[in-house]
Amino acid sequence: MTTKFAALRKNAKSDNSYRVFDRLNGQHPWMKLLPEGHVSYRVRELNQGRICYFNFILAKEMGLIPADHPHQMNEQLEDQLLKTFSLQIINEYDELNQRRIPLQSIKPHKYMATRYLQLQHASKVGKTSGDGRGIWNGMIEHRGNFWDVSSRGTGVTCLSPGAVEAQKPLRTGATEFGYGCGQAEIDELLGAAILAESFHLQGIPTERVLCVIDLGKGVGIGVRAAPNLLRPAHLFLYLKQNRFAELKVAVDYFIQRQIQNESWVFNFKDDRKYDELLEHLEKSYARFIAQLDVDYIFAWLDWDGDNVLAHAGIIDYGSVRQFGLRHDKYRYDDIERFSTNLNEQRKKAQLLIQVFAQMVQALKTGKKKPLKEFSSHPIIKKFDQDFIRERNDRLLYRMGFSPKQRQEILKNHLSTFDRFHKVFSELERTKISGNAAKVADGVNHPALFNLRTLLRDLPEYYLKQETTDSFMPPEQFFQLTLSSFAKAQDLRLGEKQRRKILEFQKLYRQLIRALSPSQNEKLILRSLWLRAQKLNASRRITGNALIQIVSEILLEKKRGLSFLQIQKVIDGLVFSHLGYPEVTVSPHYKKVYQPSTQTQLFSRLLSLVEEYQEDI
Repeated sequence: MTTKFAALRKNAKSDNSYRVFDRLNGQHPWMKLLPEGHVSYRVRELNQGRICYFNFILAKEMGLIPADHPHQMNEQLEDQLLKTFSLQIINEYDELNQRRIPLQSIKPHKYMATRYLQLQHASKVGKTSGDGRGIWNGMIEHRGNFWDVSSRGTGVTCLSPGAVEAQKPLRTGATEFGYGCGQAEIDELLGAAILAESFHLQGIPTERVLCVIDLGKGVGIGVRAAPNLLRPAHLFLYLKQNRFAELKVAVDYFIQRQIQNESWVFNFKDDRKYDELLEHLEKSYARFIAQLDVDYIFAWLDWDGDNVLAHAGIIDYGSVRQFGLRHDKYRYDDIERFSTNLNEQRKKAQLLIQVFAQMVQALKTGKKKPLKEFSSHPIIKKFDQDFIRERNDRLLYRMGFSPKQRQEILKNHLSTFDRFHKVFSELERTKISGNAAKVADGVNHPALFNLRTLLRDLPEYYLKQETTDSFMPPEQFFQLTLSSFAKAQDLRLGEKQRRKILEFQKLYRQLIRALSPSQNEKLILRSLWLRAQKLNASRRITGNALIQIVSEILLEKKRGLSFLQIQKVIDGLVFSHLGYPEVTVSPHYKKVYQPSTQTQLFSRLLSLVEEYQEDI
């Protein structure tokens, strides 16, 4: 044990107010319900590391710290966090080589690495795949809400792609096999902390990062939390293996958790539990995928249901990006394969719903029909309809319309909106001249126009005009929306584009006038302008901006930036997303300590956000 840790333990009070963390001891209901659904590992305390980020708001929501706890780290809290989360599994390699580990460092309970489907594995039925570098710390209940907690970077398990490829136990930290070191890079963890919480404040369903531990040498441990961390892949594993008894146990547990957290309401009439489940899933995925589509958020969805939460939400930020424009030709290069792109997320989600339909049928009958027989299932048509409705609503939200205004437009003026959306979509999907080209981590063909800037600035332009029927000149409209990716040959306004610009404005004004009989047009424009300023702000943390931001933070850390300063900088970036219309956030944010971010570093980070605001 290091001198620092010995001192901290010596000074810790016997009436430790942070003892609630001790409930996160590796025990989770999944372990008893599905003994073959996980691999159990003994776990040891590393007795090292420093906390470089802690989500005070989330910890208060979970009841881990008192509601009136200062928004500041102290030695006692850091000691408790390290004792709880600075862990490493004692894996098969350690056991085989009889690694000598101090008995006092070994936790009393085993921790689980769960099994689930993963497309990186040759086995497509989940016999070898699952948590390859992570463990579940447990489940905690606070005021009727249940939270799952898991950690990544805690050592290589037998379920990692690298261990399967090697066909032998791997030492944690070894790098000779891909996805086989069992560690997590600190830049990846800090990036996830920033992006996940900023997504949460935008109303996007996601896992959240509770804390990040810096272990030194560029690696760390990231602790994630969510009301339900199960993925579709956890359920599909049993479906693929035709293990219907275990599938029922897993699905029933998933339903129970959704009910406990009051996320979904089930009527249980006429034994329709699984039909109701399918209906909830369809609606949740339609809404979620519509959000990703309209907000230009790339999340790699695929048949295995690995990179998504089962109830529809983001998990695993390694391949998640927030685009500044509609870069729907971007594909992530995962060495052995290219990812899906933004346009394909809808189809992949549709496939997930198709598998869910297959799963429900198997649960009800005890037999599994071929997946292709569900391609025309009524739930697929319902998903498509709901996706379109949710996408339309999300675009109107992005434009600044209130819920009542959106309802009026989509109910009584849908044909006008459909014509507007057609022109809007044609403009936002236009690409710069040339073809797709390589980028740092994949390929992309950049978008030509920035429609977010237009939605932000157009209402203000109209407000300044003396008449209510004036249009922004096409040349000005063109220059306003032209992206930084435009090449020399893209800078000339063509006649076809001129017609689209005029048609866009004509339909935009028609949508506003559709509401004006009950409201003054100027008042509507002012409301749109105020909301659109926040919804389409230029301070949008794109994927490449995030990479540069984290790089700057870590560079300053090497130069002596304190952990307190790192916390303040991350909080400053995250808290700038407070105030999104119609997004309900924890009341703890109202009492939060506002960190001082008026530093040269924070100014540089904001400059990076501006510089990369249109990037991938």
